[in-house]
Amino acid sequence: MFVPQRVIFETGSLDYPLGRQLYESFKAGNLQIIESSLNKVKSHIPGETTAALYQSGKNTLVVGVKKSLSFQSCKPSAHYQLPLVSGCIGQCEYCYLNTQLGDKPFIRIHVNLEDIFRQADKYIGERLPEETIFEGSATSDPVPVEPYTGALKMAIRYFAAQEKARFRFVTKYTDIDDLLTLEHKNRTEIRFSLNTESIIKKYEHKTASAKKRIGASAKLYSAGYPVGFIIAPVFIYEGWEKEYRELLSALRQEFPASASNPVTFEVISHRYTTKARNKITEIFPETTLDMDNGNRQFKYGQFGYGKYVYPRETMSQIKEFFQKEISELFENGEIKYII
Repeated sequence: MFVPQRVIFETGSLDYPLGRQLYESFKAGNLQIIESSLNKVKSHIPGETTAALYQSGKNTLVVGVKKSLSFQSCKPSAHYQLPLVSGCIGQCEYCYLNTQLGDKPFIRIHVNLEDIFRQADKYIGERLPEETIFEGSATSDPVPVEPYTGALKMAIRYFAAQEKARFRFVTKYTDIDDLLTLEHKNRTEIRFSLNTESIIKKYEHKTASAKKRIGASAKLYSAGYPVGFIIAPVFIYEGWEKEYRELLSALRQEFPASASNPVTFEVISHRYTTKARNKITEIFPETTLDMDNGNRQFKYGQFGYGKYVYPRETMSQIKEFFQKEISELFENGEIKYII
């Protein structure tokens, strides 16, 4: 369970029952509690350098009110983001949130969850009779703060009652036992981000091991949830095929080859932008991430900005490897994409 060093309550957050409940709970602990206006949050997080601010932010929980109820689109994985949480306690060196959240590395939770779900009602209604899919982790990992918010429990119950809507989120954490007994009606898909143990140890700081993630996913699968895996980012290094094969084999041991429900896979190779590389080296000056432009191919993405990806020959090797291994190990495995 995530225990922050400081908790910042934004103006208006104490007007809600969840805000007041959290305030009393944190006040009873040995934590720094700050009340702040919305535009002054950053001034309460110490750090003279980008790296120091990042470390302080990762230990800061901001409790606020979601003011804008205009949900962002979330193509291609979903129609809309469901903005329950933003930020993540993990310190993955390659993470796109390092640039997307930039100078706001703190974790923010919202106390007006009822307003958020009322807005979801409107979006679902606008798309009827089509189904609407919501993504709960586009800019966050909501699991570590679930003991404080209960937002995932609320979402799972909400979508269980929606015939024309689905919910999905992805995590690297394993505090999921409270979700096991909920009525979900197969309308919430829970995915786990996986990587080899050597990559996790080098670059995915403050996250659960692959073994623990796989164990948690097996529990959810046994509880009937649709379960999937994002293997990302795939890195090419000496012994990569052996280690990714071992990862898939460990997963196979927990999920029978002929499992009754499909197990989905999304495979994403490592890529980065110039902006991301600059930010990563500011935060992690000793990083050993492979970001040598000379080993990459420059490519424009679907959102109009350029990124450095593995060369075409290497991508063909990645695709061939994962297609072969997953198809052989998982009779009911479904590969959504390999990019």
